[in-house]
Parts: sequence; C-alpha cells; structure tokens
Amino acid sequence: MARLPFGVSRFDGQIGGGAPSGSVVLLAGSAGAGAREFLYTSTVFNGMLKDDPELFDLHYGDLDPGVEPPAEVHYVSFSASRGDVSREITFSMDNEIVASGLSGVTFADLSAEYFQLSPVPREWYADDPRSLAELGNTTDRRGVIQAFADYLDEHAADSLVVVDSLTDLVGDQQRERSWADVVYLLKGLRKATREWDGLILIHLSRDAITDTEFGELMACVDGTVQFGWETGGNERVRTMFVQEFRGVLSQLEEEDIVRFETEIHEAGFDVSNVRKIR
Repeated sequence: MARLPFGVSRFDGQIGGGAPSGSVVLLAGSAGAGAREFLYTSTVFNGMLKDDPELFDLHYGDLDPGVEPPAEVHYVSFSASRGDVSREITFSMDNEIVASGLSGVTFADLSAEYFQLSPVPREWYADDPRSLAELGNTTDRRGVIQAFADYLDEHAADSLVVVDSLTDLVGDQQRERSWADVVYLLKGLRKATREWDGLILIHLSRDAITDTEFGELMACVDGTVQFGWETGGNERVRTMFVQEFRGVLSQLEEEDIVRFETEIHEAGFDVSNVRKIR
C-alpha cells in the first residue's frame, strides 16, 4: 500500500514514511498543544514538495522509499479566508517557508455556505455584491456539508486535503441535527476516501466535545492523533500520541513507542523526542 507524507519528517520516519493512502485522520488537541500547527506544517511542506522540492529537501530531507507525494494539496476552511489562514501560519513558521509552501496549495473557503443562515452580516464573510433579495431567488442554496462534499468529489482523488476545522460544524446552534450530520459525514468520508486514494486530515478542538462524542468520531475515521500538554517540574511539554491508526499504530507498538514530545519552531511542528517503554 502506498503512503503519503504527513510532512513532519521525524514522525514520518517512525511510521514508514507517512500515512497509508485512502486514510482519514483526526488531529485532536487542546488549545496550543500542536494539533493546528501539525495541520499547518502538513499543508506547507506538502505544498513545498510539489512546488519547491529543493527547499523541501533542505528542511525535510528525502522521502522514504514507497512514499508518493500527493498529486495536489487542498486546504478547506469553513469560516476563514486564504489570507486569514496565511497570516495565522506565519505566526508559527518562517515567512519564506510559508510563502513557498502555500504557493502549491489550493484554498477552498466555504464561508458563504457556512454563514448563510446565520445572523452574521453577509459583507463580513463574502465578496458577493448581490443583495439578499437576489440571493433568495438563486437556486444555489447548498448547505456547508453539501458544499464540502462537492468540493471533495472534484478534488480529493490522489490528493492531500486538510480540513480546518471540524469544530466549526460541531459547534452549530442546531446541535442535535448537526451532530448526526457530522457523524454521517465522517462515515461517508471514510468510505469515499478509499476510492479517492488520497489523505484527509481533519482538525478538531478536543475541548469542544464530550468524551462520548469523541469516541463516536474516532470510530468513524482510520486514525486519531491526540495532542496535549504535560507538566513536569517547572516545564510544560507538548506531547503527541497515536491513539489508533490503521497501518500505523502496529509499527509504533513494535518499536515500543508510546508518545512523542514535540516542539514548534520556524519550520513548523516537529518531534523533539521519542518516548519508549523502558
């Protein structure tokens, strides 16, 4: 089975070069613990691999044998523009790396569908100059989940798609209906991704849902990577562990790897130490 790189070199090196193709992976963590930075790093380095292989080699190194770069890299946001996301990424990564990496990324902003039934003024999130009356007469009234599905149908094959963020969907005011929609969405996405043969990374704020809901989501995806904080002495350390992952967790268990200590520097998210059972 082919593998696609996450774009985090030391982590990829521990799991055979990347994720098995056809995988949906949930990146879940508390605020500032590294889940979002992992998502950003995956986006930038896979975009760089496509558009600037020399800079990629300088900061990442060589891909493992059997690893196939994604045909395309897509960043899907439900509530932010490309400019917003670009600025956010530059807060944690070097400007040159970000500029090079994002030049190879296609951005999808689903704000219009996400906010269309909310009380948020349209001019805050859309550039469309049409009036509300004109919009009411249009036949294009897709919900945000339908817009997301349509985008994936067109672009996800053989590609890396990063999704920022599932938290936007689970925080909907119509919680009961929205939660069922999210669960069905992930179940369907997992099935479709097998055919697309790409890699889908989905960010989730762990604090936004209950333990039971988190368990439901984990059952709908191929892999779950959790990010958190540990305190020891006078230091707080970011950590990452693979809770479950088809085709990956078994490799970590064979090496007795239980947890990764992580850091965030100018080249993005990275693994600083590998913890093993002693």
